[in-house]
Amino acid sequence: MINKKYYKGKDLYSDGEVENFILECAEAGMSLDDIPESRLSWPVFYHLSPIRANILNWYPFEKESSLLEIGAGCGAVTETLCEKLGSVTAVELSLRRAEIIEARCRQYKNLTIYAGNLNDMDFKKKFDYITLIGVLEYAPAFTDAPESGIVFLKKIRSLLKKKGKLFIAIENQFGMKYWAGANEDHLGKAFVGLEGYSNVENVRTYGKNELEQIIRSAGFNSLNFYYPYPDYKFPDIIFSDDFLPSEADLYPVTPVFDSERMELFNEKKVFSGIIKNGMFPFFANSFLVECGV
Repeated sequence: MINKKYYKGKDLYSDGEVENFILECAEAGMSLDDIPESRLSWPVFYHLSPIRANILNWYPFEKESSLLEIGAGCGAVTETLCEKLGSVTAVELSLRRAEIIEARCRQYKNLTIYAGNLNDMDFKKKFDYITLIGVLEYAPAFTDAPESGIVFLKKIRSLLKKKGKLFIAIENQFGMKYWAGANEDHLGKAFVGLEGYSNVENVRTYGKNELEQIIRSAGFNSLNFYYPYPDYKFPDIIFSDDFLPSEADLYPVTPVFDSERMELFNEKKVFSGIIKNGMFPFFANSFLVECGV
């Protein structure tokens, strides 16, 4: 059952009609491997790929704990969270996407789904864990306030238990793939992030230092950075400050599935010198940050 109390009757974020097909697949219990090649598209691949769950399927969650998944999308990570935790509350702006989550996760009795804007919701409880996977970059669009990222994260902090953990997955504004010619993920243009998002108001990512400053300004004092590779959307491996890559672990060109991209240089060879100089964390394509109060 989807809680529609906070849903205002319009899906503010959608991939369009293809989500009807994704819902049909979910209702039929189809995996990505079951879908005919003729029906495959970027949204279908993105929402149904099992690789998406790698972002958190390794984390040692406390089994009987509670988790709030903000911006659950079409449930690519929700299934894994339901398997690992005592209770999961999924929040999704789009009713259609909430319906997809409901269909994909119908076997789980520990899941509650809310459709609507988190900023309107009152859960009357706090959570052991909260996830923001591909969400913080949209804070300017859905939080009408100066320093929207900080204001949004303060709201999130208020929903955490005293010893709770927040997980933020987001692209790195200065990720290597963008220097090498890949388009900025949200705007589909090369170099727009590297150039500081000029004349862009509703979405933006951050470099490592700026992201850390925003998180700390929101009241989170304990931070652990991880580096999903090649990015947080389709992570093959999760690096950390204690386990950084060698040149052999990396691709010559970061794969991009949703558009064509330029290939200005061999990323693997450039990363070789960067790794030797201890700068991989600054140029990693994505971040996963574990945040504690």
